[in-house]
Amino acid sequence: MEFDFTRMEAQDRYRLLTNFIGPRPIALVSTRSATGRNNAAPMSFFNVFSHDPALVVLGIQTRPDGQEKDTVRNIRRDGEFVINMVDMALSQAMLVCGLAVAEEVDEVALAGLTTAPCAHIRARRIVESPCAMECRVDRLLEYGRRLLIIGEVVQMHVQRDCLDAAGRYVNPEVYQPIARLHADNYITSDRQFVLPAPPMPAHLRPAAEVK
Repeated sequence: MEFDFTRMEAQDRYRLLTNFIGPRPIALVSTRSATGRNNAAPMSFFNVFSHDPALVVLGIQTRPDGQEKDTVRNIRRDGEFVINMVDMALSQAMLVCGLAVAEEVDEVALAGLTTAPCAHIRARRIVESPCAMECRVDRLLEYGRRLLIIGEVVQMHVQRDCLDAAGRYVNPEVYQPIARLHADNYITSDRQFVLPAPPMPAHLRPAAEVK
């Protein structure tokens, strides 16, 4: 089948993109309201795009009525946010944080989660998250109803058991983030496998490497 994206309705494009581009990591984004209240919302249009500088990108669309989401308003005002990664233990609370509650409702408290101060920003991180990243806004890119938020990671908080003994690499037996596929379908990383690259054939190596 062929799909001409230049002629399709937006919702049809969304359906195909989110069905085939997956799994997509979930960012449980925590921010602070103008009155200092905690806000948290899950976003699956999210990924890392650079390590030097350390940049992540969020894509957040307006509500169906065209109003900006609380997360976007808070990020525009304060220029900061926290990305809390989601594992199975956090999955149900993540769904609660995604409910369309009123602005004055503290989603973090509603989900039964706890927060802790950040090192560099005023927004608070979620303690139950296996990995939380403090981010400062690098730039905002407007695309109609969708806002792309490029954030620079300035601090990372990782639960100790998520790392190996040296504290350098992830312990795959402990850190098993979940990701979104499509609709209400998710996937977890508890079935990981090693897939090493094959050796380069000698006739394809640069001359300097062939001995």
